[in-house]
This record gives sequence, structure tokens and C-alpha cells, in this order.
Amino acid sequence: MVPLLAVGMLAAASWLSSGPIGIAGLAVALMAAVMAAVHHAELVAHKVGEPLGTLVLALAVTVIEVALIVTMMLAGGAQAAAVPRDTVLAAIMIICTGVVGLCLLVGGWRHREQTFRVEGASAGISVLIALATLSLVLPTFTTTTRGGTYSTAQLAFAGVASLVLWLVFVFVQTVRHRGYFLPVDGLHDENDHATVPSAVQAWTAVGLLLVSLVAVIGLAKVLSPTIESWVASVGAPKSVIGIVIAMLVLLPETVAAIRAAHVDRLQTSLNLAIGSALASIGLTIPVVAAVSVWFDLPLQLGVEGKDLVLLMLTFANTTLTLVLGRTTVMQGAVHLVIFAAFLFMSLVP
Repeated sequence: MVPLLAVGMLAAASWLSSGPIGIAGLAVALMAAVMAAVHHAELVAHKVGEPLGTLVLALAVTVIEVALIVTMMLAGGAQAAAVPRDTVLAAIMIICTGVVGLCLLVGGWRHREQTFRVEGASAGISVLIALATLSLVLPTFTTTTRGGTYSTAQLAFAGVASLVLWLVFVFVQTVRHRGYFLPVDGLHDENDHATVPSAVQAWTAVGLLLVSLVAVIGLAKVLSPTIESWVASVGAPKSVIGIVIAMLVLLPETVAAIRAAHVDRLQTSLNLAIGSALASIGLTIPVVAAVSVWFDLPLQLGVEGKDLVLLMLTFANTTLTLVLGRTTVMQGAVHLVIFAAFLFMSLVP
């Protein structure tokens, strides 16, 4: 019922958006629609199995993220030029430090030590480093245009390269080397004992997933001015908008990843985390690049200063975490401290 109720709230948005109570109701409907979208994505994922299941969930979350970013780009114009960069950067930092850190801490505290397949995790992080460098780091150092931007030709190249790398990774994950992304010891969590949805249930979930995504896109468009005004009213930097968007979108997936780590399914947690980070860049950058060119909107992608340092620290630490195929609470604590530093430095730059 949640997707249908969210669409109903969207239909009444013109009346509800005029007061604080109505805004609060729309925000609750948006969160409910996000949770419903991920729920139905999980039903589809349970039907198709691993590792396709985590891919379905990552794609659903990324579609929501892209919808939010494009909505704010179209609504904000030149003032929203840095929103895609801030949101993608926030997604990477939240996933690689916050989500992974929580999974390692929860899993390590409960099971002392957890294992995963280095082949799959290292492949994912290598693609993520390449994507982030091409999309977020290189624009800071190019000379054709200034201010952390790409020229039209450079933007097209970055978009195509991002999409190609993501598609190759998906091919490796789901076809060529599928075994690299399956649990090491073949353990199964409680979801594996649940009844596999029938074909009718799976297709119903697909339909409700689409309805949920429509509701999310529409509600995000209605609420985007409120988010911007709230950030401005508390005196926070504009980059906080990207963090709010990323946290909103990644919350349901974070819960799913932590739940998997809690039952000693760290491989599933890493598939979710790294897959979402890859989709966040591999699909978002081509879409925002196309929107920027089509609507002649400015797009600032390059990160610099403290954000660049924190991004490099995150990649170095994540690489060291994944190199052995075994993790404890120590690695989780380090990831979470870096995440805390990212949040603090975002609020107090």
C-alpha cells in the first residue's frame, strides 16, 4: 500500500507543501517510498539470487539518487552546479567509511573475525578508484576549463568511460567471474530460508518498485527547495545538501548491509556497499553529464582541498582493509573515525 499512498501524497503535494505539517507529511511519504522501493527490490533480488540480488538493490538505490540529483540540478540551475559532485563524493565517503565501517564493527564484535573473497572486493575497489579519479579528481587538474570543470568533450569522455567501466564490472560480477562475489564458506542468512517469491509476486514487486520510484522522484522535486532552504537557514555549507541526499538514499541499503554482516555474511555486505558506490558513479556521472550538456547547465565535478585528502585517505585505507580477506573490529573503527572526520569537516570546513 505504501507506494500507492506515496503517489496519493504526491498528487496532493500542491496543497500539502504550503505548511510545515504538510512538508513533514511529504518528507515521511518520501522516506516510506524509499523504504518501499528497497523492499520490493529485495523481493526481486531474492527471486533472482546472488550476486544479481545485490545488483538489483544497488540499481534501485542509484535510480533514486540520480532522480534526486537531476531534480535539484533542474530546479537550482547554476546554483546547483556542485550538487552532483557533492552527492557522489558523499555517497563514496558514506559507503566506504560509514557503511563498511559499521558492517566491520558489528560483524567483528559478534563473530570476532570475518572473511570474504579478495578477488571480488579488490576488483570492485580498483574500478571505484578509477571511476572516482576520472570523475572527481581529474577535473581539478585539467587546463582546458577552470574551476574543477570539464569541457564538453572531456565531460562526454568521462561519462562514457564511467559507463563502460561499470558495465564491465557488472559483466564480471554476474557472468564471467560470478564465483568471486559469492560467500567464501557458503553460509546462508535467514533470507535464504524464506520462501522464494513466485513469478507473479516477483512481477508485482517490479511494478510496485516502479511506482515507488515515480513517487520518490516526484516527492524529491517538491521537497528539494525545502532541503536547500533548511541547509541555508542553519548556516551549513552547500556541500551538506549532497550529504543529506546521499544519507537519505543510502539509509535502507545501510540497514540491509549491517543486517548481513550481523549474521556473518560480510561478502553480501561488501557486494552491497561496493556495488552501490560503483553504480553511484558509473550511472550518475553519465546521466548528469547528459543533463548538463542537453540543458546547458554548469557542472562542477572536481574536488580539492580537504575533500581530496579525505578521498585519498579513504581509498588507501579501504585498499588495506580488503587486501587480506579477513577483518576485525579494528578495521571497522578506523573506517568510522574517517567517516566522523568527513562529517565534522563538512560542517566545520
